[in-house]
Amino acid sequence: MHRTFLVPILVCAALAAGASARAEIIDRVLAVVDGALITQSDVAGAIRLGLVTVPAAPDPVPGVLDALIERRLILAEVDRYAPPDPADAEVEQAVDAIRARLGPAELDAALLQTGSSLDQLRRYLRDELRVDSYLKQRFGSLQPSEADIAQYYRDHAAEFGQRTQPEAHDTILALLTTDRRQALVRDWVAGLRRRANVNILPR
Repeated sequence: MHRTFLVPILVCAALAAGASARAEIIDRVLAVVDGALITQSDVAGAIRLGLVTVPAAPDPVPGVLDALIERRLILAEVDRYAPPDPADAEVEQAVDAIRARLGPAELDAALLQTGSSLDQLRRYLRDELRVDSYLKQRFGSLQPSEADIAQYYRDHAAEFGQRTQPEAHDTILALLTTDRRQALVRDWVAGLRRRANVNILPR
């Protein structure tokens, strides 16, 4: 079973009360994805460390949980094809970026609060780099035609101000490539989700 970087923790404390005992769960399973658990601390850690895009909603948990479910499905596909692991230096660079964004003290506090470790964060980020490499390989050859670029420029000419089409060419190329890749990835992930056994538990 693949784990997300925040390992699910189910801690039970037996409290004597005569002949009976009571078990307290201090972490909660929010979803089960093909047998893999996603817990409340997984979601809290992803939010606290900025590992996913947090939706601008009064309750961000459902959106973040959905992102972690999709990540779990994508990782299962990545594991099937086993792309090369990223270099250790790339992983450390990703860790350093989080440390620079949060500050060393906040990073340590976030890991402590979510019951995780720096090594678990490294594993999470290593998987993120593996996913990115896989998606680029699978969906990276999406070059829009020159006709598509010209049409986009005509439709959005006001956005480019005084820039001519040749001057805006590379910008439009990047926009169209990104949009098409994201659309294909969304469709692909939707298919993975339809075929998966995803059980979201009540909170």
